[in-house]
Amino acid sequence: MNVQERVIRAIARACQLDPERVHPEATFEELGVDSLKGLEIVFELEEEFKVSIPENVAVGMRSVRDVIERLRTVFEGAGGFATEPSS
Repeated sequence: MNVQERVIRAIARACQLDPERVHPEATFEELGVDSLKGLEIVFELEEEFKVSIPENVAVGMRSVRDVIERLRTVFEGAGGFATEPSS
């Protein structure tokens, strides 16, 4: 499963939506995400990708595409937030 698919799956779980409804160009506003649901998305993403997402980074993510691109840069070595050690 690629980064995009994993992001969509994590957001769908956090928002209790059908993954088919969560498309890459959707904004969080379009998905009905409020601040509490936004926190749930961050927690779900952190669990899915085993990373720690700083608040200043999370606040800047306003769409599914923002999340996908930010995580891709992390996994391509550009950094941005800490990965958790593997168990």
